[in-house]
Amino acid sequence: MKFATVFGALMLAGVAFAAQAKTELIVYTAVEADELAKFKQAIEADYPDLDIKWVRDSTGIITAKLLAEKANPQADVVWGLAATSLKLLADQGYFQPYAPKGVEALDQKYVDKAKPPQWVGQRAWVASLCFNTVEAEKNKLPAPTSWQDLTKPEFKGKVVMPNPNSSGTGFLDVSAWIQMWGQEKAWKYMDGLHENIAQYTHSGSKPCKMAAAGEVPVGISFAYRGAQEKSKGAPVAVIAPKEGVGWDLESFAIVKGTKKLEAAKQLADWSVTRKANELYNEGYAVVAMPGVAKPVPNYPAGIAEKMIENDFEWAAKHREAILAEWAKRYDGKSEPKK
Repeated sequence: MKFATVFGALMLAGVAFAAQAKTELIVYTAVEADELAKFKQAIEADYPDLDIKWVRDSTGIITAKLLAEKANPQADVVWGLAATSLKLLADQGYFQPYAPKGVEALDQKYVDKAKPPQWVGQRAWVASLCFNTVEAEKNKLPAPTSWQDLTKPEFKGKVVMPNPNSSGTGFLDVSAWIQMWGQEKAWKYMDGLHENIAQYTHSGSKPCKMAAAGEVPVGISFAYRGAQEKSKGAPVAVIAPKEGVGWDLESFAIVKGTKKLEAAKQLADWSVTRKANELYNEGYAVVAMPGVAKPVPNYPAGIAEKMIENDFEWAAKHREAILAEWAKRYDGKSEPKK
């Protein structure tokens, strides 16, 4: 009896030790909240010694948090954050250069040019409009086919857009308009669009959720969220405007100075695998590994051909100035911050 008690105690101690042996990784992310559980499960299935702890918010808020913590970083890894944000941080020496095992299998246009890379792209998220067809019929609104359509009088008060200071989706829109049309024409366009905006949100997915719920006819958002809402049965058309659409890369990087470097490298290695890319493709049509992506239900047809030639270097370099100018002109219609 005494032996059994001692043996049982030793077994419990062993279980406790095994639990303690897991390495907790603090991972900052802007990946959509409804996807995080599947990624955690898949990562930990392949690396049982890892314990992924997500810290999730919108792109702009995570970027601001990282910049504020620069002198004393709290994250071990940044994962699923816009490449424009990672480029900005990489230029400040924020990341530990590392070439994940198998990174050569990725399309190299999605990988940092430094050797070894400071960040690696995972998948692209692409701007789109979410258009509520039921609300459109009530309001006698034609389906927009271009960005310019949204400045027409009939759309006054009928459009919601993400604030680019909070949302990576908002920033990729503004950045794309400037890259496509040049500064003067782009800001003139945004002045006209502002007249029709009902509200600027602090989330890139919220405008589409609002459109799906019938709170507003048009939400400027991104294709993944539109496809998800349509798949749930919402009466939304997901539209890629004909002039071209902005996009950015969800990407990952290891924070320099992490005390858990080997564990962080394991996560980086997992993140470039075929399995990871297949999971990325469950919601996003463009992923970093060639030959993996399959069509995603309810994505706009031909959206890949409408993705602009995005200059990440330019966008990262001018990000602060663009955001300051945007806030000065338009911030008055932003929803209150929580």
